[in-house]
Amino acid sequence: MAKKTATKKKPVKKPTQDFSKYVRRFWIIFAGGVIAFFGMFLLASWGLLGEMPDHTILENPKTFLATEVISSDNKTLGKFYLEDNRTPVDFEELPKDLVDALVATEDIRYFDHSGIDFRGTLRAIAKLGKGGGASTISQQLAKQLFTKQVSSNRFMRVVQKVKEWVIAIRLERQYTKEEIIAMYFNIYDFGNNADGIRSASRIYFGKEPKELTLKESAMLVGMFKNSSLYNPRPHRNPEGTKNRRDVVLAQMYKYEYISEQKKDSLQATELGLNYSPESHREGTATYFRAYLDEFMKDWIKENPKPDGSKYNLYNDGLKIYTTIDSRMQRYAEDAVARHMPRLQAVFDSQNTPKQNKTAPFLELSEKEIEDLLNRSMSRSERWRIMKAAGKSEKEIRDSFEKPTQMTVFKWVNGKASEVDTVLKPIDSMRYYKSFLQPGMMSMDPQTGHVKAWVGGMNFRHFQYDHVKKGKRQVGSTFKPFVYATAIDQLHLSPCDTIPQQQITIEANKYGNPLPWTAKNSNGRYDGFLTLKDALANSVNTATARLMDKVGPEPVIDMVKNLGIDSDIPAVPAIALGTPDISVYEMVAAYATFANKGVYNKPVMVTRIEDKNGTVLYQFTPETKDVLSAEVAYTTINLMEGVTKSGSGKRLWHTWAVNAPVYKEIITGYPYELTNPIAGKTGTTQNQSDGWFMGMVPNLVTGVWVGAEDRAAHFRSLGYGQGASMALPIWGLYMKACYADEELGISKEEFEKPANLSIEVDCSKWEGNDGDGNDPVDELDGVIDF
Repeated sequence: MAKKTATKKKPVKKPTQDFSKYVRRFWIIFAGGVIAFFGMFLLASWGLLGEMPDHTILENPKTFLATEVISSDNKTLGKFYLEDNRTPVDFEELPKDLVDALVATEDIRYFDHSGIDFRGTLRAIAKLGKGGGASTISQQLAKQLFTKQVSSNRFMRVVQKVKEWVIAIRLERQYTKEEIIAMYFNIYDFGNNADGIRSASRIYFGKEPKELTLKESAMLVGMFKNSSLYNPRPHRNPEGTKNRRDVVLAQMYKYEYISEQKKDSLQATELGLNYSPESHREGTATYFRAYLDEFMKDWIKENPKPDGSKYNLYNDGLKIYTTIDSRMQRYAEDAVARHMPRLQAVFDSQNTPKQNKTAPFLELSEKEIEDLLNRSMSRSERWRIMKAAGKSEKEIRDSFEKPTQMTVFKWVNGKASEVDTVLKPIDSMRYYKSFLQPGMMSMDPQTGHVKAWVGGMNFRHFQYDHVKKGKRQVGSTFKPFVYATAIDQLHLSPCDTIPQQQITIEANKYGNPLPWTAKNSNGRYDGFLTLKDALANSVNTATARLMDKVGPEPVIDMVKNLGIDSDIPAVPAIALGTPDISVYEMVAAYATFANKGVYNKPVMVTRIEDKNGTVLYQFTPETKDVLSAEVAYTTINLMEGVTKSGSGKRLWHTWAVNAPVYKEIITGYPYELTNPIAGKTGTTQNQSDGWFMGMVPNLVTGVWVGAEDRAAHFRSLGYGQGASMALPIWGLYMKACYADEELGISKEEFEKPANLSIEVDCSKWEGNDGDGNDPVDELDGVIDF
């Protein structure tokens, strides 16, 4: 029988022994992790994981700041920037709802931690990031400021994250919680050139940050997740942006910032965008900002920083305080936008190919039109770019004959629009020459402060400024300079009479090589008129007689003293407005009459500050005495006759509402402006230029309308005169200014000088015909010519 072999039993491990081993392993791993974590923290803080910003950089993080253009009523007109359209705001300028939305969505324990939310970090680690990230607002700010590009390498991203933690803690030591929130809102790129909360508020909702509503605040905070993805513009992702906004509102409800009823009611609403793009070619006062761009570049050349370097207009965060009033600028632009499409529609209807084979030009042969287009071609941007690229002249000219996809400007239902089309560049040039253009400037005569500046109707498509750069024949708006010279030299009265008959100034008397004879537009040359009636009705022969009496040189001296720098030949024909002068010059000159004979050089910039508020430039007024108060007032009195009984009377009368021309192009009529207004219309030969200069005691405004080329114009005087082309813009603008009583635009009489020695009240001499039997003949007599 086999003997059984005894088996030795294995000792059984106690459960507590296994548990202890796992516990020890856990603590070793945990301790190692903590040591590694703090080790990386120390290495990062010592700069051994890559360059770290020092305290000086933390105190002044480098961000590019746009230069801001500020109106006289403290509104932002626009900005100069290349990449960053950023203007910082303080925490006090942020609405509470905006801050609450940020904290509820991004960092609910923000006011309880010191830069790192360890609770949130542990949760993120435990859930492997599936429950959301744990970045605090401070960490996100650190990332925005100092992480130039997020690494796609996992290890390197961990290194970046640790560095962001270190920077976040340093930021918390350097700044208050409120300052960090303000910095975060200021640094974020909300897309569509909306850099920072101020730009975002203005671009997406047309308002300042402090004016944002709760739902608007929620939308902007929602964009922090990804502004490229959550882009609210209609053609991008409005639905996704709305959903993200609703998440923000839900977070605010979750943390008891708002009630459930408020959350539900706001989630049921649309985004309510008021998209107002900010770029150099869009927005308010675009032509003025283009002028300002040149002004600032000249100023920067002459005014270096204390260290000798130059200011950067686009990055240094300068503040340019201007004289432009944002309300008056808006009224001016609105007046142009209302009148120009109606005027253009009538112009186009009279220039169809059937009616005018050379449209939009008149009185030009095909050869003359070809020469005109060739000259324009050689001055075009296309020509400049292709020539710079080394193209031959033949290649450049051939390119103008090739059909090209392009976007062109067009008035559609009275609104400025863009239309995609295919045109030959040469045809697009001719198309653009068919548009009538405006130029308008408004100025306070007592200070010289320019209040509104409209250099054209659409800066994106028509960038030439018709306020200061453009110079055109001024027509009869030149006549008051002749009258003022005659009053100054001859001590004339508006009540003096003058014959209407033609006068010929013989050759070479005043530098004119040929005899010069003025003609009246109405063909009448009989009888006599007072000077007031002669100017009111723009009688050319009367002005020619005054020119013959005083000569061109004294008139030119007067004009130069009134601030007009344009070249003016010393010939008699200047009496009827043949010189080319800018709207800018004309407004400043007329303002001298309203300012009792004292000329003020126009002022556009009052001061310039750096980003810290240090004043870098303060304007100094430039004034000079040009006329006596008596001569200035008498000239004003003459021009009041224009609006009372002459070509400007449509500003107050109401009886022409059914007249065809009024219905078609006198936009906004009746204006019913019954207060004292001094003014003068101007129309050049063939109706190529229409002017209206209008004044009240504390505001002078000039308007010009015409096509780019003088050959494009209305056929008839009824449509093409200054009273039809330019005066309606003035009337619309002034009516809007008067409706805004805060502006304080005067409705008073022009102030009469004490002891006025010139008779200006002609009412008691009505009926004078210059025959020697009327009271006025006994008083002053017919002027001896």
